[in-house]
Amino acid sequence: MKKVNLAEKFNLFNEYWSPHIVGELNGQYVKLVKFKGEFMWHSHAAEDELFFVVKGTLKIELRDGLVTVNEGEFYIVPQGVEHKPMADEETHIMLLEPKSTEQTGGNESDLLVDKQPWI
Repeated sequence: MKKVNLAEKFNLFNEYWSPHIVGELNGQYVKLVKFKGEFMWHSHAAEDELFFVVKGTLKIELRDGLVTVNEGEFYIVPQGVEHKPMADEETHIMLLEPKSTEQTGGNESDLLVDKQPWI
């Protein structure tokens, strides 16, 4: 495994809501994704999901409130908790989640990226 430069990896793609895998450890993927606009309400029945903000500001709407995650911060959405990620401006996110995690929580959506590429 070589070291990973996040800025270089983020420069390799422009699509929003399209995770790219950059590493794997202990049954988990490390993914990079650019957010802008709103995703969809969803949950992951058996997996927690960590959102680390590399650049920008992430808002995560929960059924009981809103969490704002700024650059250099992270937030863990516990398994089973419905959430909707949002970003007003382009935001760079690193996700840590089990390999089994489905992007949309098993819901059909045009936002679903079925085959997430390694970069």
